Amino acid sequence: MGRSRLTSDERRAQLIALGVAALADRPLEALTTEYVAREAGVSRGLFAYYFGSRDGFHREVVRTAGDALLHATEPNDELGPVDRLRDTLTRIVEFVEEHEGTFFSLVRGAASGDAEVREIVEGVRVVESERVMAVVAELGCPDSTLLRTSLRSWVAFAEQMLIDGVITHRMQKLPLVDFLVQSLFSIVVTVEPEQSSALSGFIH
Repeated sequence: MGRSRLTSDERRAQLIALGVAALADRPLEALTTEYVAREAGVSRGLFAYYFGSRDGFHREVVRTAGDALLHATEPNDELGPVDRLRDTLTRIVEFVEEHEGTFFSLVRGAASGDAEVREIVEGVRVVESERVMAVVAELGCPDSTLLRTSLRSWVAFAEQMLIDGVITHRMQKLPLVDFLVQSLFSIVVTVEPEQSSALSGFIH
């Protein structure tokens, strides 16, 4: 029996999946519709039909990569705040180890010339920042603009640390997670000095 034809939704999903997989060995800007069309055995014209343009295809690839990261690192609400933070960071490191190119392209998408790609990446960072904020709030830190801005900056710092630590220097997982936890709580104590005694056990 011959293979059954893919439905329109299945074909679209296949093209996106191939695009995400291709990020393993090439940056987003080098991802061409010609390459993915060859891999899928389809004509390039389908990309205009499904995505409108190469930029439209890139947006969906970045959106899918961001969703994969957020799904793989969904916080475990059964854990206490500090254990939940460590668990989430551990799984982020593991995600980067397993999907280096995808993570690199996702982070670098923030510098894309496409405003919609930048918006997608920023949406991922907002979710990550809110997850960190939830941990900090459970530890008793009052919400403030300065705290939220600081945590958002820490997310960007952590992304670069993951690129340099995991992808470039192959740092071991646990020391990297320890460093990220300590750096986060050091920022929190700087913003909210009254939290120093409560968080002293996590800052060396």
